[in-house]
Amino acid sequence: MSEKSPLPQRFADWFAARGWRLRDHQAGMLAAAQAGEHALLVAATGAGKTLAGFLPSLIELSQAEPTAGLHTLYISPLKALAVDVQRNLLTPIEEMRLPIRVEARSGDTPADRKARQKSNPPQILNTTPESLSLLLSHPDSLTMFTGLKTVIVDEIHAFASGKRGDLLSLSLARLQRIAPDLRRVGLSATIADPDAYRAWLAPYGDIDSVRLVPGEAGAAPDIAILLPSEENGVVHVPWSGHSGSYAAAPVMRLIEANRTTLVFCNTRSLAELIFQQLWKENEGNLPIGIHHGSLSREARRKVEAAMARGALRGLVATASLDLGVDWGDVDLVVQMGAPKGSSRLLQRIGRANHRLDEASKALVVPGNRFEYLEARAALDAVEAGERDPDDFHPGALDVLAQHVMACACAAPFSEGAMLDEIRSATPYSAIDTELFGRVLGFIRDGGYALKAYDRFRRLAPDGTDADGSPVWRVSHPRFVTQHRMNAGIIVDAPLLDVRFKNGRKLGTVEEFFASTLSAGDTFFFSGLSLEVISIKDTDLLVRATSRNARIPTYVGARMAMSTNLATRVRNFLCDKAEWPRFPDEVREWLEAQDRRSVLPQPGQLLVETFPRDGRHYMVAYPFEGWNAHQSLGMLLTKRMEARGLQPLGFQASDYALVCYGLEPVEDPASLFSADILADEFVEWVEGSSLLKRAFREVAVIGGLVERHHPGRRKSGKQVTFSTDLIYDVLRKYEPDHLLMKAAWADARRRLTDVGRLGDLLDRAADTMLHVTLDRLSPLAVPALIMIGRESVARGASDDALLEEAETIIREAMQAG
Repeated sequence: MSEKSPLPQRFADWFAARGWRLRDHQAGMLAAAQAGEHALLVAATGAGKTLAGFLPSLIELSQAEPTAGLHTLYISPLKALAVDVQRNLLTPIEEMRLPIRVEARSGDTPADRKARQKSNPPQILNTTPESLSLLLSHPDSLTMFTGLKTVIVDEIHAFASGKRGDLLSLSLARLQRIAPDLRRVGLSATIADPDAYRAWLAPYGDIDSVRLVPGEAGAAPDIAILLPSEENGVVHVPWSGHSGSYAAAPVMRLIEANRTTLVFCNTRSLAELIFQQLWKENEGNLPIGIHHGSLSREARRKVEAAMARGALRGLVATASLDLGVDWGDVDLVVQMGAPKGSSRLLQRIGRANHRLDEASKALVVPGNRFEYLEARAALDAVEAGERDPDDFHPGALDVLAQHVMACACAAPFSEGAMLDEIRSATPYSAIDTELFGRVLGFIRDGGYALKAYDRFRRLAPDGTDADGSPVWRVSHPRFVTQHRMNAGIIVDAPLLDVRFKNGRKLGTVEEFFASTLSAGDTFFFSGLSLEVISIKDTDLLVRATSRNARIPTYVGARMAMSTNLATRVRNFLCDKAEWPRFPDEVREWLEAQDRRSVLPQPGQLLVETFPRDGRHYMVAYPFEGWNAHQSLGMLLTKRMEARGLQPLGFQASDYALVCYGLEPVEDPASLFSADILADEFVEWVEGSSLLKRAFREVAVIGGLVERHHPGRRKSGKQVTFSTDLIYDVLRKYEPDHLLMKAAWADARRRLTDVGRLGDLLDRAADTMLHVTLDRLSPLAVPALIMIGRESVARGASDDALLEEAETIIREAMQAG
């Protein structure tokens, strides 16, 4: 090695030839490797983070005798990222002529290559959590991973706190058992609490065993808020909407002015809308593309290849490209709509430039006046170095069942040794003997209510180990095949057919939306107001109604505004010293609210009530995100109905919730009482198909229901039919079944943001400020405009919609 650098001469020369220097964090990762320590690197995009992760492995392999054994395993949340990293790794390997073979393995890898990788593995294998779990289900995994030295988990923030992270944590525990000297490495650009990730990464949660390596600070990002101006220079910030679609023309001009621009949208439907609007403005017929998870693999790969070649001038994308696909020629990132979190915004900004010493350029396009405040909050948070906290939770039991079955497919296991191994995975460190016994019982025979059926008897006893602990094996080879064909964490949500009782089909809706409906609920669809009769299998049976639709149509869950940004927006409302920073229209809006009603203090929950057009409105401003407000709206309207207030419907946004009906709400505090989660929430979940949907997912993940049979795949309708039958049996005969417990945990945590909802209700009684008004307030305008859009007849002209919105605005902003 050279005297001035910890790099071997071959590597030092390669760095010098590229005009690079060894970054401090790259040296830190080398030092951690030489000390045999696990490491977590938190470094900005463009800081050479991926190279820092691989550098110790490349140096070790360059100095060792050529070997056919697997040395380093790289885990990525995206197949595209694994392929991209493989391509970038080949550059230093080829230029330094290192005797290192790098390959990728995913669901797209041909079967013959997968077989060869097990018998003759490359030195570096790039894969995903699901593919690693499948590898561990094969008997030869016990020899394939024996010599493994390093596991690199890239973009660790993207999945550590979710079910894919649970699966990976268990797989790491298994790898550590196979290769005790294995070193774990985590990489991320955006982490709020490094110690939480160190604990997740460490065996047995020992954070002291994981060295934290901070990245060198790079140039601060150059972020601005894009607000189109009229010819007279007056800035117009929309009252309502969340797409930023009004800015399609200026965004297209930005695409024309830059080599490559990434346009991020928060949902797939918005991405499609923005893409179409940009095409209409694309007078120069520039090559622009679209990328999101609903597109075919071939379409996504085609776009990724075009970006890698520099053949696209613009690309509209969703979270499918949040992570580190390395396109260094991106000049500008545009965020359409509010970013919902400072970490997400930073992650997306990091797709531009990829050069640490040059500022990444980004623009945020807010969709309305509240979103302007959120965008300003996000920019301030980025400047202050504030990141969004991650919500870690105990490991999911359905994921644990899948993992234990994978281990059983590889070889018989000792119950005691398996429990100790599982406890070394931090999400499962609190698993006790009784709960683990229930997990084993579920895998063994399905549980009390299902044990009479042979199809659920997957494990059989195989004696005891030297310590007297029971040993278990797979009861029949068909269960091994079944596991490998059906393993995985991501369960596709099927579509439901919307039908009249005579069978006439109106179209389809995502099953998430249908799962929130109960008999008697109404919703808008295909230009009609429809009342739910029932949900049967994959049919949503409806009838036309003249009643107002209570629940507006929506697609899937939305990303909630982070608690950090919510706090900053609340502060903006009441801190008048901040208002000069805002455009005139936003400042005038807040000033009008201050005159007409109240601007709540950060700790207050403002609730306004007022009459309008024969209805009575109650508007609350919790700032807890659309998902929590949507759930609360359903619960409040049910409670209002029980109290004779004749609710007609509700409308939720990230910032506010408006409920409206025929009778005034005199005492909102009693409606917001915390017992709504113990009473109406449980009743609502059990009465809707929400719990059934959650049960279907955990039943598939836990291996109780198959998605695939040899030679054929079950349809979504068949899977739903199977899980609904089992659900009905368990709910009647074994309501405390392991999967029922897991389904409830999913329904509460993931589908309804019930944690934020609970926090809101806990403080509502003490912090509520009820203001009675004679007409709507300026702050209520965005939500009421959305209701106006739903209540104006479908098929009405844009002029009618605009007239309704202008009427609402005039009422709110007029003096007096």
